[in-house]
Amino acid sequence: MSTSNATQKDITMPQLAESLVSATIAKWLKRPGESVDLYEPICEVITDKVNAEIPSTEEGIMGELLAAEGQEVAVGEIICRIAVAGGSPETSQPSNEAASKASGQVPAGASAAPSAAQASQPAASQAAGVPRPAGEARARYSPAVQALAAQHGLDPAVIPGSGMGGRVTRKDVLQYLERGGASQAASAAPAAQPSPQASAASIAAPQPPQFAAPQAAAYNEVRHSGLHLSENPPLPKIEIEDGGRGSNETFIDVTPIRNTIATRMRQSVAEIPHGWMMIEVDMTNLVKLRNKYKDEFKRKEGVNLTYPAFVIKAVVNAIKDYPIMNSVWAVDKIIVKRDINISLAVGTEDSVLTPVIKKADQKNIAGLAMEIDDLARRTRERTLKLDDMQGGTFTVNNTGSFGSILSQPIINYPQAAQLTFESIVKRPVVINDMVGVRSMANFCLSLDHRILDGLICGRFLQRVKENLEGYSMDTKLY
Repeated sequence: MSTSNATQKDITMPQLAESLVSATIAKWLKRPGESVDLYEPICEVITDKVNAEIPSTEEGIMGELLAAEGQEVAVGEIICRIAVAGGSPETSQPSNEAASKASGQVPAGASAAPSAAQASQPAASQAAGVPRPAGEARARYSPAVQALAAQHGLDPAVIPGSGMGGRVTRKDVLQYLERGGASQAASAAPAAQPSPQASAASIAAPQPPQFAAPQAAAYNEVRHSGLHLSENPPLPKIEIEDGGRGSNETFIDVTPIRNTIATRMRQSVAEIPHGWMMIEVDMTNLVKLRNKYKDEFKRKEGVNLTYPAFVIKAVVNAIKDYPIMNSVWAVDKIIVKRDINISLAVGTEDSVLTPVIKKADQKNIAGLAMEIDDLARRTRERTLKLDDMQGGTFTVNNTGSFGSILSQPIINYPQAAQLTFESIVKRPVVINDMVGVRSMANFCLSLDHRILDGLICGRFLQRVKENLEGYSMDTKLY
């Protein structure tokens, strides 16, 4: 498209939520001179609750960037301009293909920089609006995917993607390798010599430390919730600044989202007098119940039947019996919330976010499992909306998914309590003066001692224990 007959269209900061008045530009995903498709993400923004991507409302060539990375921009202010071809884009109807791109947002961890092959093209061709290859927007692979693929000599483009919009995840690469993808790549290597551009791309790909994938059978012997981890702990993407010549120190810039987490944690510890309790739960019957249904549930619903679904069901039923657990401190009064909205702690590569299951007490186990899967997936893909993060009244954390057996969580301010579900491990247990091997788990509760005391929390934990140990092979999911 020639820029001489193009019309400059203003792109403004949208109102992502009713209460949102501004957002900070975290990263530009498009640079001046690059082509932009309708609904394609052009930048990543950060609010005080969640990351989000701003999709383009025009199709054309990226023009002037009017907001810098790190700059806070009010809703309605112009952030950039896009040069569009002559006509009336406002009245034209987007094609089905363009409309489908609205659901294929790029994960926040995806690289916004062009590949080495693209970088070798003259900058003038970009400025002149030379179209990029079709599907390039789908080919933004995360550094972890690039590094793992380069390590095994794989082309990520041939790996089927299970992420949003068909995006390839690290799990997809590992599964491809398990199916023999590495041997296929090795046998094909002599026949096809990589181009200099491809070699440059593989050399330039970040190389984070690699962790050996655990054997599936051994991993499942303990348990696998799927809430936080699928294979290995996600590797944080951090930029380290050298402290200077002769210095033995390096520096890591504090990102806006990390700064928000730090502020909230400091506020929670400073304002809330934390108490702590723990109870031990026999999960043997629950493990058997889940094993009975998990394969059928996966085939029927397409998602994993995870332990947190059963745990949250037990927790919300206990909150019904002790509603004071579902409250906040308001200086001269205690506000007890009617709706039980469970905040679910989900770990990402560089932070922990708490999307909310609204009215969790009105959902059955199957409904909770599907919502947990949806929220966890969208958290890691950075496609949560602000509304997904608001209204939580009680937090459940699945620290056991990475092997923890004991933890002392900081309360999710301003809630009254937070419960952590630790790892299920087989231990010898005395039952009726006999020793048996049982699947046991610890449940740790942090409480606001202004609102809650040991007596009420002890009874609450006991009710959670009774609910969990009360699961049987006759328990229904629906």
